[in-house]
Amino acid sequence: MSLSAIARTPRTVETEAPTRAPRRRLEPVTGTPARRKPKLVYAIVALAGAMAIGAAQIGLSLAITQDSFLLASLTSQQHDLDLRTDALQEDLTGLSSPQALASSAASLGMVVAGSPSYLRLSDGAVFGQGTGAGGQSTIDPNGAGAVANALLQAPPATTDESADDATAGQAQQELPPAITDGLPSPTTR
Repeated sequence: MSLSAIARTPRTVETEAPTRAPRRRLEPVTGTPARRKPKLVYAIVALAGAMAIGAAQIGLSLAITQDSFLLASLTSQQHDLDLRTDALQEDLTGLSSPQALASSAASLGMVVAGSPSYLRLSDGAVFGQGTGAGGQSTIDPNGAGAVANALLQAPPATTDESADDATAGQAQQELPPAITDGLPSPTTR
């Protein structure tokens, strides 16, 4: 047989017919199927999870509220410290003014010299008047021409302790309550 004859002969392959699954028959439903009992463990886990989430939310809410009270307290303290810093800065400005320095120097007995004198270090020569200042100052810082400085006005000092208690009691009764950051509220914990 030649090659062309083999190619022309049809081959027959023996195959088996596929087997079909048997058809399912439909049947009418006559009753409801029995329900399975829910597992108690799943219900307990779900309930515990919900309670844990609620407890965490309450705890965070309380922590945030506590922090807000702490922040309000610190803000109030910062405000008081800022006011005290401003008052001390005003006092410092008043005490370092030329008028205050001249008054302090005059109360210590210092006098203003007339004209300055200079000393040349190379040969020790003195240029200028060369004498010390006299007993009288040429400038009187507390004289008639002095202008009052509001920053230098000190509160009047009292020597009687009973007078201090009486004035302090009157000052407390006359002043309204201090409002620092809004309306007064009760202290809570």
